[in-house]
Amino acid sequence: MKKLPIGIQTFSEIREDGYVYIDKTALAYELLQSYKYVFLSRPRRFGKSLFLDTLRNIFEGNKHFFAGLAIENKWDWAVRYPVIRISFASGKIENRAHLDESILRTLRENQHYLDIECEERDSVAGCFSELIRKAHAKYNQKVVVLVDEYDKPILDNITDTAVAKEIRDGLVNFYSVIKGSDEFLRFAFLTGVSKFTKTSIFSGLNNITDISLNRKFGDICGYSQHDVDTTFAPYMKGVDREKVKAWYNGYNFLGSQMYNPFDILKFIANEHTFRNYWFESGTPTFLIELIKKQHYFLPSLTNLRVDEKLLNSFDIDNLDLEVILYQSGYLTIDRVQTLGVKTYYYLKLPNLEVKASLTDYILKLFNNSPSNQADIQVNTHMALLENNMDSFKQALSSMFASIPYNNYTHNAIQNYEGFYASVIYVYLQSLGLNIIGEDVTNQGRIDLTVIMDHAIYIMEFKVDHPDKPSSQSSTNALQQIKDKRYVDKYLAVKKPIYLIGIHFNAEQKNIAQFEWEQLSLNP
Repeated sequence: MKKLPIGIQTFSEIREDGYVYIDKTALAYELLQSYKYVFLSRPRRFGKSLFLDTLRNIFEGNKHFFAGLAIENKWDWAVRYPVIRISFASGKIENRAHLDESILRTLRENQHYLDIECEERDSVAGCFSELIRKAHAKYNQKVVVLVDEYDKPILDNITDTAVAKEIRDGLVNFYSVIKGSDEFLRFAFLTGVSKFTKTSIFSGLNNITDISLNRKFGDICGYSQHDVDTTFAPYMKGVDREKVKAWYNGYNFLGSQMYNPFDILKFIANEHTFRNYWFESGTPTFLIELIKKQHYFLPSLTNLRVDEKLLNSFDIDNLDLEVILYQSGYLTIDRVQTLGVKTYYYLKLPNLEVKASLTDYILKLFNNSPSNQADIQVNTHMALLENNMDSFKQALSSMFASIPYNNYTHNAIQNYEGFYASVIYVYLQSLGLNIIGEDVTNQGRIDLTVIMDHAIYIMEFKVDHPDKPSSQSSTNALQQIKDKRYVDKYLAVKKPIYLIGIHFNAEQKNIAQFEWEQLSLNP
């Protein structure tokens, strides 16, 4: 069997040394025939760099690497184009000066590669512009510009707005050269994680085409189920394919349901051990900071709807958590709905890896004792499996008792129902359970619904303040479930249904009242 290309992003090495390669060249050919300026957004480790290097080899006419591939007999290999390669994938840019130094160093490398010497050595825009023009003149062909991880310098500094803006301005200065060089360019391709707004980084490139959610190019990066069932079949003997699918499949860019290549390759290399390979390769620190800063209602992650902002809304001054979670790969498209002239995207957590690991990571916001956290998770799961409501109440009480006091200092998060729902949500979600937050019915929204093989749990939360004890509360949580007939939505399921009403005491920061009823249904 062929070797697995773990961490290898060089197309020529994969082809020369006999590594597994999923042929993306039919899509590459169609892309090159259709567009001149292209942008592609995909999460990290999704194969963007390898695809970029594949394009480089096509334009440089390296036909011998493409033997047996879809593009072999379609492309005119006699024509060779000078290629300028820019990558921000490695290292961290810390300020504007560092950015300019990095770009100038990369431009010097391209000068050496193309055997060109620029006179404007200390000017980012000047050197880039000069390099394009001289490459066009020297090789008597239009120039190709390939930019990998165009946005990484910004994302590395996203929590420091001032620095992020300085770096953004530096990138605007750099990328504006592309528009000014139109007559000398054959093709420009830029990849990144975040999508751009046309009023920011690419303000000058208003003719660039974003193919990130173009159905035709939905499979341009990543592995499809077909790839796993064919190319990787010899590596998957004896493996429960449905379990692999549940763990790692589910990324949707309006093409096939895709796998992150890193997960599949690491899963095979580690003798079919299920682990959070992709998630562990990079922790979403800045996302966690945004969740804390915005007091985000975490159950919303199970039932999200966004509009066209998903397509182009990266804005340093107004970071939209849902969009960033999608662009980073922690949410994916569940379905698309068109109403009139508006298009809406329903988002979801893509698979078990993300569902368990992201929520597990968020738990650190609430409980910084890993051993204590593990005990609570086990006790919570066992209580639900056994339909033991007394144990469930005790596990929930332990959850809130484990939250350090300083988490409440200088803020009033304990006064909001959303805080308590968020804590319970992340604990349950980290167990890999099927949860619906703000579950919509024809009478209102259920705070939290947990759907298990043997039972359904419907939960409603209320916060009682010291001057308004639960016994005097205007609305009783359990009674609201019954009054609004939330259970009607699940009557046809034919499973026991548990109605759970929980009141929290804002002063004690824990459960003040826990009531439940069981609605038994005959299967």
